Parts: sequence; C-alpha cells; structure tokens
Amino acid sequence: MTAKICSLDKLKPGESGIIVSFNDEENALKFMEMGCTPGEKVKMDSVAPLGDPVAVLVSGYKLSLRKSEAKLINVECTNGNV
Repeated sequence: MTAKICSLDKLKPGESGIIVSFNDEENALKFMEMGCTPGEKVKMDSVAPLGDPVAVLVSGYKLSLRKSEAKLINVECTNGNV
C-alpha cells in the first residue's frame, strides 16, 4: 500500500501525519528549528474560523502556522493518534 503524501494544510482537525519533506528550502531551517523535522509526528489541532492560521501539535507542543507556511510542509497522512 502506497502512503498518501499531502501538504500539512490539507489535514483536518484531529488528523495526523509524519513530516517527510519541505517544498521551500529557504524555510526548511526555520521549520526544523520550530520542531518540524522529517520523521516527526504532527497532528492538526485546530483551524481558525476564517481558515488562517492553523495550530498543530508537534514535538510535544502546540505550534501556530500561517496556512501558506503549512502548505510548504509535506506529510505522510496516517490519520491516527500522535
């Protein structure tokens, strides 16, 4: 079975995945400094009423990202608990 890869912004609240890569090398270091490293489990916690920003659980804390930033993070969708 092939794993489904999507951008982080596509996850709905409660869905989870594993970070696999970044679409923007300039921001990759910034994401990794915030705990978003390849192989790290991530769970979509909530989305603001107008859709931006989003809050994700990663590396043991809640991180708020702009939707445009979340689009740059590729995850393997697992939809299980993190």
